[in-house]
Amino acid sequence: MLKILRYLRIFMITACLLFACNTSAPTKVKLPPLKVEFTSFVGEHSGIIAQEKGFFKAQGVDIELIYKRYAQLEQANFSAGKYDGMTSSLGSFIILSGTNPDIQCVIVIDESTGADVVVAQSQIKTVADLKGKKLGANLGGFSEVFVTEMLKTANLTSDDINLVKLEASEIPKRLKNNAIQAGHTWEPYLSEAIKLGGHILFTSKQTPGLISDMIVFRGETIRDRPEDIRAFVRGWLQAATYWKANIQEGNAIISKALKIPRNTISLEGVNLTDLGENQKFFQSSNPNSIYKTAKIYADFFIRSGNVTRIPELKSLFNSSFLNPPS
Repeated sequence: MLKILRYLRIFMITACLLFACNTSAPTKVKLPPLKVEFTSFVGEHSGIIAQEKGFFKAQGVDIELIYKRYAQLEQANFSAGKYDGMTSSLGSFIILSGTNPDIQCVIVIDESTGADVVVAQSQIKTVADLKGKKLGANLGGFSEVFVTEMLKTANLTSDDINLVKLEASEIPKRLKNNAIQAGHTWEPYLSEAIKLGGHILFTSKQTPGLISDMIVFRGETIRDRPEDIRAFVRGWLQAATYWKANIQEGNAIISKALKIPRNTISLEGVNLTDLGENQKFFQSSNPNSIYKTAKIYADFFIRSGNVTRIPELKSLFNSSFLNPPS
């Protein structure tokens, strides 16, 4: 009888220990993929390579990339929580922060060093020739700042021309039917405009540091999923490095994913930024600091009435995701 009781006691202790072990190890809840929206500008396409080459997965994060042609139409969806993150030009980011301050840039993904252009009809030979003419640009964002800086080179202002609100994709057609005489665009629309008789009048090479793109995340996602965002940034940077070292393969991956001709994909005039460059961008003392360029946009948008208030600029940029976990 004593032997039976001893065995029974051992069984009960073992059962309790097993139960305690099981209850002390919480079941890990599988989170949904991070939803990140991007558009047609080539500098935003490193994510496609990261997805196709498995870089995001290797970093331990599931990503759902969502391609949309028109960025401005998606900002409301981003603010409403349909996406966790999105690509954005610096100018558009500053505008968006005026109505949605709970967002942050976590990485600068590219700089335009000639990829953004103003393309014009053949009779427009110089920037000065634009006086009194119609110029297409995506008003209320970085596009308007870019063309304004261009006009300054000929001592012109926006009052000297007729600005027409257009997306980059609309420029070739509007040039052809003479609805405008010049417009701001980029590839693949630039090639189309040139085929239709346009020529390059001005490029972002003449405005160094002005135009950059970044990844922006909603504050809720930053607070709830910091490690996933850190993994996303690592995967993105890995893909950018890979693409620069394997241009043709990278172009082929993007061509297949977006179903666009490979010859319309080019990194000419685009600097895909790396980790070191990003760390410098986020240093306020750096001459090319993102804060200094952001202030150019903020001041312009306040003066033009596009926004009435902008959050403290330092609150809009979060460099912590560039660093390894502490």
